[in-house]
Amino acid sequence: MGIATVFAAPGEVTGVAAAVVAVLMVGLWALSIRLRDVSIVDPAWGPAFVLVAIVAALVGRGSPERRWLLLGLTALWGLRLGGHLLIRKRHEPAEDRRYASIREREGAAFVRWSLVWIFGLQGLLVLIVSLPLQVAAGRGGDLTWFVIPGGLLWAIGCVFETVGDEQLRRFKARPDSKGEVMDSGLWRYTRHPNYFGDFCVWWGLWLVALTAGRTWWTAIGPLVMTALLMRVSGAALLERDIGERRPKYADYIRHTSAFFPRPPKRA
Repeated sequence: MGIATVFAAPGEVTGVAAAVVAVLMVGLWALSIRLRDVSIVDPAWGPAFVLVAIVAALVGRGSPERRWLLLGLTALWGLRLGGHLLIRKRHEPAEDRRYASIREREGAAFVRWSLVWIFGLQGLLVLIVSLPLQVAAGRGGDLTWFVIPGGLLWAIGCVFETVGDEQLRRFKARPDSKGEVMDSGLWRYTRHPNYFGDFCVWWGLWLVALTAGRTWWTAIGPLVMTALLMRVSGAALLERDIGERRPKYADYIRHTSAFFPRPPKRA
């Protein structure tokens, strides 16, 4: 008897996905206490979505082609991102300065605080953003032409994110990069090509999920991701104090698009 046969109740994909994500986040929280480093949650962001996609593919009863296509696309994106952040984390053993400042502020209450507001909140966001994967897994129907624009948008996003991350990695590896600003390659056209890439990936996955029909409302997933990238934990948070560490960043802001790529303004 297959896994998809065992689970039959409506919303079972979401229930199982929530349980799997909860176990992952609680496990990471326990490890963070031992390591005294909650920034280990960052490399788990992409793989957490892969776990949801696996649950959707195995538990869902909808079109097998759609379920496995969404799993494949999510896995390619999520595992690359997780690997990239894990490698970066290995070269930065200290806790991320954002989390370190919160740890200092919260004091002894930080352990409990981090369970709710770091690991718990991140788990909740994973479940919300991945709604297109969960809902489409329970829908029938054949794949439609929406797969083409969805796949193209997903591919554009992966290229922007992968190339942008690699360009920044090479820039930071240069001995003369300290205090300087990355303003070449994709970073010449947008200050955050990696975040723009994430934006495209999740709107592309939503378009693929639309082929299931009656899933338009799951746009709440990529909308939440867009808000995170542009206004909350992405570009806005990164630029809050980067000017203090990189004086030339103010000039970079004047000439370069904040998010959506476009040619730089002339001096």
